[in-house]
Amino acid sequence: MTLHHQTLALLLFSAFVAVTLGITTWVSRKRHGSAEEFYAGGRLFSPLENGLAIAGDYMSAASFLGVTGLIALFGYDGLLYVVGFLVAWLVVLFVVAELVRNCGRFTLADVIAARMTERPVRIAAGTSSVTVSVLYLVAQMVGAGSLVALLLGRTGGAAQAWTVIGVGALMVIYVSLGGMRATTWIQIVKAVLLMGGTVTLTVLVLLRFHGDVDQLLLTAAERSGHGKAFLAPGLKYGGSWSARLDFISLGLALVLGTAGLPHILSRFYTVPTARAARRSTVWSIGLIGGFYLMAIVLGFGAAAVVGTDTVRSSNESGNTAVPLLALDLGGGVGSTGGTVLFAVVAAVAFATILAVVAGITLASSASVAHDLYATLRRPHARQRSEVAVARTAAVGIGVVAIALGLLARDLNVAFLVGLAFAVAASANLPVLLYSLFWGGFTTRGAVWAVYGGLVPALVLVALSPVVSGSPGALFPDVDFQYFPLQNPGIVSIPLGFLAGWLGTVTSDEVPDEGRYAETEVRSLTGAGAV
Repeated sequence: MTLHHQTLALLLFSAFVAVTLGITTWVSRKRHGSAEEFYAGGRLFSPLENGLAIAGDYMSAASFLGVTGLIALFGYDGLLYVVGFLVAWLVVLFVVAELVRNCGRFTLADVIAARMTERPVRIAAGTSSVTVSVLYLVAQMVGAGSLVALLLGRTGGAAQAWTVIGVGALMVIYVSLGGMRATTWIQIVKAVLLMGGTVTLTVLVLLRFHGDVDQLLLTAAERSGHGKAFLAPGLKYGGSWSARLDFISLGLALVLGTAGLPHILSRFYTVPTARAARRSTVWSIGLIGGFYLMAIVLGFGAAAVVGTDTVRSSNESGNTAVPLLALDLGGGVGSTGGTVLFAVVAAVAFATILAVVAGITLASSASVAHDLYATLRRPHARQRSEVAVARTAAVGIGVVAIALGLLARDLNVAFLVGLAFAVAASANLPVLLYSLFWGGFTTRGAVWAVYGGLVPALVLVALSPVVSGSPGALFPDVDFQYFPLQNPGIVSIPLGFLAGWLGTVTSDEVPDEGRYAETEVRSLTGAGAV
């Protein structure tokens, strides 16, 4: 990339960072140190603001860079991510949003602990939430590294490493200074920027092909090197029985995982009522649905305009497909239009990464402080020290995410997010659904449901081709691959539900029918909700 690209993109990115740091500083001056303010922004956001923030939280680097890259490389099979990410919101809308808003205060564990023995349940749910959040953070870090490698002309691993460290440092500043209020406004600004950038690129792709979508798809198939197979299922997930099972496993993880993501669940606590939570979900579905429809056009557009081989040679996992498409649509390397469009897309992608990591870091630091720390110490005089612990936890989580991001820098970001979704669907969703809908559910069942999904999911990932035994693995030179699938969801999700049932039926604890009835009334009507 030329010096113009680098300078302009870095200037635009610096402007975004300056604006967001300004928002954070402004909010940090106004805030008071209550837990409600830090974790939930005082519950003062409107449905539209929260809907924009949820969309900003959800439309991550995995969507903007990873999904479009997978479509550019594998055509039809890359679409599975789009379908999974979008359909998941129906589960959130109809099953989770209002009930979680009514039952909890700040975290997933609040919902479960309402009718269980608090200490073991909070420790289990807090551990699971932090694990999912760190996995999700790693994907964003990898996206940041890929983008800078392209932006700075692949000057080696040092540029990627420093970018990952820089993104980690910024996210810690956003969370520790501004809490939920600053994080929300950063996500709203980012959602507006991302939608604007995506609409612009989509219009330019369609203009390039005179609005003829057939021609776009045929050109993409021709330039992919796979011909008509590019537009049919099976290119990535059709080669063998294990590839087909991987397809089902990934689909399950994506559709069920969103309802268990801590940083999405925590957004429902930032609005005043359950009705506002439902309306903000409807707003977010509209925004996210529009975005993913455009992502399909951009993925096939990158294959048609840039060419699959060029995308793969720039980044083996396809993470740079959209910036390369922007460069070509603007007039190519060296042109003013190409330079401007590339710089805008790069800056939007950076903004995307920063906004998402801020949301995830806040959710995971809240779990550390509100669930783990507050449970392990004396319960009185909690609130002020809890917020201080959350700020410190943000630093620790940032360090872990940076280290793992450096390790996983060559993997596709959408694929990494698929793993985070699998762990969320295995560990968080079973215990959430059982707590809300099963009157006989017990404390042992809750703890077993969390660990019964979390441990198998992590063990299966460790023994899968993702970690060892294949050329694209984290450790390609060693082989301890005993599990053939890349995504563990098809095994670990049923295990989470089974463990929850088994723990309950083998427990001596008598379920408290009164507390369940109270939880049920509160979840469905909002009576007594915070």
